[in-house]
Amino acid sequence: MTLREKIYNLTMKDSLAYYGLDNLFCYMSKALNVEVSKIKQEFKKLEDNGDVFEMRKGKFIAIPSYGYAKGLFLGNAKGFGFVQLGAVKGEQDVFIPGNMTKDAIDGDRVIVKISSSNEEGADGEVVSVYQPVKELVGVVVKRNSNYFLEPDNNHIPFNIRLIKGTLHFNGDDRVVISVRRGQKGISGEVKEVLGRQDDVKAMELGIIREHQFYETFPDEVMKECGKISLKVKPSQKKGRIDLTKEEIFTIDGEDAKDFDDAVSIKKIKEGYELGVHIADVGAYVPVGCAIDEEAMRRGTSVYFPTSVLPMLPEVLSNGICSLQEGVERLTLSVVMKVDKKGNVISHDIFESVIKSKARLTYTEVYGVKQGQTNKASKVKKSLMFMYELAEILEKKKENLGYLDFEIPEAQFIFDEEGKAIGVEKRERNAAHRLIEDFMVLANETVAKEFNVRGVPFVYRVHESPRKEKLVSVTDFMKGLGINVPQIPEDITPDYYQKLLALVEGKDYQSIVNKVLLRSMQKAKYTNQNLGHFGLALEYYCHFTSPIRRYPDLTIHRIIKEWLKKKALKKTRIEELKEFTNDSALASSETERNAEKAEREVDDLWKAYLMKDRIGETFEGVISSVVSYGLFIELPNTVEGLLRIEDLPRDSYLFMEKQLKLKGQKYTFSIGDKIKVVLANANIFTRKVDFAYKIN
Repeated sequence: MTLREKIYNLTMKDSLAYYGLDNLFCYMSKALNVEVSKIKQEFKKLEDNGDVFEMRKGKFIAIPSYGYAKGLFLGNAKGFGFVQLGAVKGEQDVFIPGNMTKDAIDGDRVIVKISSSNEEGADGEVVSVYQPVKELVGVVVKRNSNYFLEPDNNHIPFNIRLIKGTLHFNGDDRVVISVRRGQKGISGEVKEVLGRQDDVKAMELGIIREHQFYETFPDEVMKECGKISLKVKPSQKKGRIDLTKEEIFTIDGEDAKDFDDAVSIKKIKEGYELGVHIADVGAYVPVGCAIDEEAMRRGTSVYFPTSVLPMLPEVLSNGICSLQEGVERLTLSVVMKVDKKGNVISHDIFESVIKSKARLTYTEVYGVKQGQTNKASKVKKSLMFMYELAEILEKKKENLGYLDFEIPEAQFIFDEEGKAIGVEKRERNAAHRLIEDFMVLANETVAKEFNVRGVPFVYRVHESPRKEKLVSVTDFMKGLGINVPQIPEDITPDYYQKLLALVEGKDYQSIVNKVLLRSMQKAKYTNQNLGHFGLALEYYCHFTSPIRRYPDLTIHRIIKEWLKKKALKKTRIEELKEFTNDSALASSETERNAEKAEREVDDLWKAYLMKDRIGETFEGVISSVVSYGLFIELPNTVEGLLRIEDLPRDSYLFMEKQLKLKGQKYTFSIGDKIKVVLANANIFTRKVDFAYKIN
């Protein structure tokens, strides 16, 4: 049990009442036989995370207990709100009347006192905001001589008074403010002017800021970066296996700048020797330094249509940590002997130094498979071995029950001014799948190694779907006339695989795939090995992208520590349990935040692309059916709403299980092709609306 858990349990057990924190810390120090400084440090973390709360002066309780709980405040435009206690929106929500919010705003982390609870739900009041929203984005509005912020977040039901600061701004500017809270309520100071309110690039930047992402890094981080050598030093290579003479190369997209994985292969008697070599970011970013703290706060690199906001500063992500062609780089290597059935029969994990022989693109590597001659041809022999192995791994994945939903991604096309002029489905060929297969194999191998050894780790897990979710999907498929096999008691990946096979090649394939995907639980990070349902694997982690994902960096450090010591003391095991737990929780949250930001920016640019095409006719597919209308997806991935009142006049019944609107004359089902007219594209709401096209 970690020290933090012991402090929490002590608080839970005794409901500690002490006058003066010093007395409290002394008591804990004696009870746990730990020095006061460490108690203070861990107690503050518990308070900052809402796990311990001072319910009245000098009396501390553990959360949840005594009718108190913590959660995310979800505001409403009408002034009231809900506190989300569970991980999924809509589950375990506590209703908060407008006069009991304690000035909490949408996005605040709060402690709530539950006053009543029954089958219909719970009511309560906010008693503390332990992690407040610190910044907001919106448009400046002027009233008489005063300025206010009208938040972009429409779940905040009031405008925020702006106080005088150092930056000049005007009405109708889109700005970022620092939120201030006091006895007179909430106010704000403008810290950044993004542009005019109707400028699409200012809107994009507003979404990015709303999610707390920035192009620049704090001065302290950049100061540390300035001390990092831009070349590998001889002293850094000591104790590492020298692979600089080996034929190792990278395969990435044309526009990639950070290369954190390289591959190598040899044909051997048993089958293949596959090497996956990953940038050793941990060699440059020690735990607790300013770079590390900022990396953990960001959690991931974020990819927008017009930019990439990296987890690490460019000097690291595109420089000394990037496995560039022709230069020495420090790496962590996983070399696996793989038999002719795709099984890893032995492996070795070690610190290494490599020199990439080529920076190749997916297009070039795929071209070699198609018989073309290009830059990748100089490693053609290795590539052919790789394609052989990838084919074996693909067959093995299929036999295991691996789920490939083939959901298309949007790829935007921009002009010289940085404005979107087109959007299309992103290409995915055999070269992409080859690298994906190799990375999955390395991730599985590493996860299994450290799970078997009992070393605390961060796993990428994907739990089994809930049966009730799957029942609704199979009911929907039956409504399409599909003969669905009975749901087994133990839901396995191969059952999902059978469902996917039933719609392969059908017009509604991508729609059914999306419905199946929505029925599954979301993958997350945890320090418990719970397996990965979608990949049909018992062991899985994220090891291969430490430049852009913090969980990968976390386990790199653990791997390197274990490689040096080969055994860890009991106290160190406890510390690593806490470290991996904190990293997993933070990484899951930052991942969700990044995905939401990426989705919102994509929606903005899609609305921008469509705004000049109002009145045009399109053929799309019904991607979702709801009680108030149909969502239509166009071939270019743009999705919009066709409201029920804009459908041909009829008496429609919403058939939720079959996902269809059924009338006396007309029936509209998910997966149906449909012709629509673009009625509206609003860049402010990022929504697209369609009207029915009468043939």
